[in-house]
Amino acid sequence: MNETPTVVVQNLCKAFVGPDGKRFAAIDHVSMAVRAGELTALVGPDGAGKTTLIRMMAGLLKPDSGSLQVLGIDVAAHPQSVQDRISYMPQRFGLYEDLSVQENLDLYADLHGVPQEQRHERFTRMLDMTDLARFTERPAGKLSGGMKQKLGLACTLVRSPDLLILDEPSVGVDPLSRRDLWKIVQQLVDEEQLSVIVSTAYMDEAERCGRVVVFNHGRLLADGSPGTLRQRARGMTYTASPPQGTPARELQARLIDRPDLIIDAVPRGGNVRFIRRAEEDEPRLKDVLRDAPYEPRPEELEDAFMMLLRQQEGEKGATKPSGEAPSIAVNGRQDQPVIVVRDLVRKFGDFTAVASTSFEVIRGEIFGLLGPNGAGKTTTFRMLCGLLPATSGYLEVAGRNLRTARAEARGRIGYVSQKFALYGNLSVRENLEFFGGAYGLRGQTLKERIAASLEQFDLDPSAQSGILPPGYKQRLAMATGLLHQPDILFLDEPTSGIDPLARRAFWRTITALAKGGVTIVITTHFMEEAEYCDRIAIQDAGKMLALGTPQQVREQTAASGAQDMNSAFIAIVEQGRAQREIAANSI
Repeated sequence: MNETPTVVVQNLCKAFVGPDGKRFAAIDHVSMAVRAGELTALVGPDGAGKTTLIRMMAGLLKPDSGSLQVLGIDVAAHPQSVQDRISYMPQRFGLYEDLSVQENLDLYADLHGVPQEQRHERFTRMLDMTDLARFTERPAGKLSGGMKQKLGLACTLVRSPDLLILDEPSVGVDPLSRRDLWKIVQQLVDEEQLSVIVSTAYMDEAERCGRVVVFNHGRLLADGSPGTLRQRARGMTYTASPPQGTPARELQARLIDRPDLIIDAVPRGGNVRFIRRAEEDEPRLKDVLRDAPYEPRPEELEDAFMMLLRQQEGEKGATKPSGEAPSIAVNGRQDQPVIVVRDLVRKFGDFTAVASTSFEVIRGEIFGLLGPNGAGKTTTFRMLCGLLPATSGYLEVAGRNLRTARAEARGRIGYVSQKFALYGNLSVRENLEFFGGAYGLRGQTLKERIAASLEQFDLDPSAQSGILPPGYKQRLAMATGLLHQPDILFLDEPTSGIDPLARRAFWRTITALAKGGVTIVITTHFMEEAEYCDRIAIQDAGKMLALGTPQQVREQTAASGAQDMNSAFIAIVEQGRAQREIAANSI
């Protein structure tokens, strides 16, 4: 391996002017070096400074002070020289959706000045690595989310760079697509000794890297190999088993509500993995756990990551998010189904997006709808919300038949979309007033609901919603969806792009809502979030592949050796695709 560093950062600073007119440090006196031929991960919450640092490395932003050398070149002085030798894939890579896969590759080869004699070999290699050779004539706009990401990577690599920079390449894609993307990246590192810098929100991805750099609030918190960082949590990590009949999320909520004792807690495999504070005594811990047995477990990179974040948040005086949910009066028996789906079909022309799907969701249940990009789960979700009519089948939501009483059913549900349908030019209070009015709330009732929501979600009523950080936009979107106290709350990938601290606070609120009788239906690409669900359904190619508790779904793939929900999801989808291929070949 070449010992000359690919990137050298010394006392680097970059500040911006915030919406309040004050300057804030996006990169605050950062120093680091990236070794050549190595895979380096930049990890940290939203607003940590990762994208700002990456854009400076790519010569798209100038530092305010300090020095930054990439491939031995001063980037501030010679940005074009750096750009001629690197490939950079931003979070929102610009594919031309009306052009075919091949036309996109040709366009980016033209933009990068790739000689004609090199193109055939390079295109063949990229199409083979991304498994897109069969789709060269397909318009990019017709590709699934995962396929678009792979095409974006292929376009980024139409020339052979000395350094590849990827900014959260796997956000919003399913576990199979994430796995495929990382196979490609690892292959490039192994075969071409390519230096790669990647920012990621997934700790399992960071574990693959030779080096991990942790950022938050513009500062570098830690830097080292995954094994070195894991040691920070040694002797502090445990697994607790909830009593029979108690959902793991309820034990997790109890633990996370005690930041004086517990640093972090998450459901995993039917149990709860937690990090205790090293200085706390055994009796107080047992008092919180009550009769739940617990035992030590090996520390993971995510444990060290959460410890670093909590430590810095504590230094900044951050307060613990409230675990109390808005008071919502939900009528009906707890075991009564509030969603009934029978033989549901949705076709778009000759294409069947959802094929004969049936299931029920009972009151107060958290129901997860999972599937790869393009599996049909979004179509199913939109039909459940009354946003898209079914081609055939029976669909009942909140006691209303969606064929005959769609408007009535909509009045009983709340909806939070992945893109957060907020009005960016309005303040937080104005958004709440608008959505409250749309739900039919007026006068004193609306004022009381808004006041309760502002307190519950810790929102500044005067803040302009369009410039809120992602975590606060999520809180506001949740508040607007709950203002009219719905029976059912639909959440469409609400945590995509949200940092781990915000995700913990989000799920604490969801747990409280479900305990109060609100039914939750959620789609997500974070498979660890399926552990919060009472039951999950996995779809692919419009068909139901699995339906049951997380434990039942894991057991369905026990023969394949799947240990967690991520590997179980991949195994189930691959089994379903293999069976479809056998059936297709036998016709």
